[in-house]
Amino acid sequence: MMMMNDMLAQLGPTFTTILFLWAGYQQFLPAQVRETIRHFLTRHAEKLVILFSPYLTITFEEYTGERFNRSELYSSIETYLSESSLMKARRLKASTVKDGKSLVLSIAENEEITDEYKGAKVWWSSNRTFSKSHTISIYPGTDEKRFYRLTFHRKNRDLITSSYLNYVMEQGKAIAVRHRQRKLFTNTRDFNWYSSKWTMWSHVEFKHPGRFETLAMDPTKKQQIIDDLMRFRNAKDFYDKIGKAWKRGYLLYGPPGTGKSTMIAAMANLLEYDVYDLELTAVKDNIQLRRLLIETTSKSIIVIEDIDCSVDLTGQRKKKKDKDDTKGEEDPLKKKLKEDDEQKGSHVTLSGLLNVIDGIWSSCGEERLIIFTTNFIEKLDPALIRRGRMDMHIEMSYCGFEAFKVLAKNYLDLDSHDLFPTIKRLLEETNMIPADVAENLMPKSSNVDVNVCLENLVKELEKAKEDAKLKAEEERKLKEKEAEEERKLKEKEAEEEKKLKEKEVEAKKAIDAEVAKEKKTSDDELKGKEENKDGESEKN
Repeated sequence: MMMMNDMLAQLGPTFTTILFLWAGYQQFLPAQVRETIRHFLTRHAEKLVILFSPYLTITFEEYTGERFNRSELYSSIETYLSESSLMKARRLKASTVKDGKSLVLSIAENEEITDEYKGAKVWWSSNRTFSKSHTISIYPGTDEKRFYRLTFHRKNRDLITSSYLNYVMEQGKAIAVRHRQRKLFTNTRDFNWYSSKWTMWSHVEFKHPGRFETLAMDPTKKQQIIDDLMRFRNAKDFYDKIGKAWKRGYLLYGPPGTGKSTMIAAMANLLEYDVYDLELTAVKDNIQLRRLLIETTSKSIIVIEDIDCSVDLTGQRKKKKDKDDTKGEEDPLKKKLKEDDEQKGSHVTLSGLLNVIDGIWSSCGEERLIIFTTNFIEKLDPALIRRGRMDMHIEMSYCGFEAFKVLAKNYLDLDSHDLFPTIKRLLEETNMIPADVAENLMPKSSNVDVNVCLENLVKELEKAKEDAKLKAEEERKLKEKEAEEERKLKEKEAEEEKKLKEKEVEAKKAIDAEVAKEKKTSDDELKGKEENKDGESEKN
């Protein structure tokens, strides 16, 4: 206690001296001199702190080179810190990610939080400065500058600059993707002024509820598709290793009403991808097709539905030939209208489409699915659907019993019922698309009567079975009739051919007889001349 009192007694005169000097400094030195001294001490003090401090700092500004565009790195940092700051920061601010579906919370100005990466501790702080200029600028970020400051120990310099910043960038992009509102795009015939730039795509919010859990399909086949999609999503390093563009093609084929569009929605919801519905009939030519591809983003699905009837991908030469053949047969007005119609139509070729899905242009972007759908796979050019272009062929067939059980669970919340064996037998004996099965399972009133719904389905299946029998019988009779007509036609043709041959034989005989007769007449005339000649010789 005595030592403490002695120490305070010694410090008293020192404090008094400091206060005296400070009062003299404030009273006798001009303000300009004091300001110069303050700037000098501040500048050199900062240099001394930087010189002896073991910590380094990196600043990330909101607006950099492109003054109208927000820094992508700044946005990624803001999004990354939005998750790590929720439990650490005392003061938060709310914002939204571009095209986001929810609020994003991040640290407020002058707030600092701690982060850790591979054992290295770092400190993030959000800062803001104001311009001293009184001019008004049209560029954002000129009057007010926001930036993040990253502080870390100098011994972790290589780890932070070479690894941690890339990690923050990737994580920020991934979080932004999870928080973004997914979209359904469709192409337009011409350019539109949309979203502050010229674009060939317009979009709406993608809200399709289709999921694999509710998709009417055999569970084993469904799981194979899910596994394939998940392998693709996590295969960036694999595609880099084998030197191929990070894309995959799927061909969905089968009768109408078998769930091809629902399958696409389920894929998009599983992977959280945007969907680009490409209407080929609205694409002018191959150049416009490439422009459309360039404007698509990564993590997306490009869909061409009913590709067998979208455009005639192999008939351009035929059209040109037909046009040449009919030249001069139409009046000028009709000819002009026809030419204008052809010019407005799509001139996309098979070669152009192949180049987009599997050529050099297919490498524009990454993590992208290309899906074709068709009702008639046999109509497609083999070059279009070979492996490597359409990597996985998925048949969307008629409803089987396993698919029915999914629908029964969806519509009636049933796992079993006494009518299930009957329905299983009928589904094996007849073909019914899942859409028709679902329609019969759909409750027709607010009071759901499971028995009525299942009985209606049984009736429809039995009716479909009888209709199929009648149709098969009609087809059999038609085939027999066609076979009989073909047999009669062949017999008639054979009879006519026989008669023709007989006529040919008779004609040949008549010709031979005429030739023989003419020859005999000629021989008789020649003989008569010789006899007359001999008689005259004897007289002489």
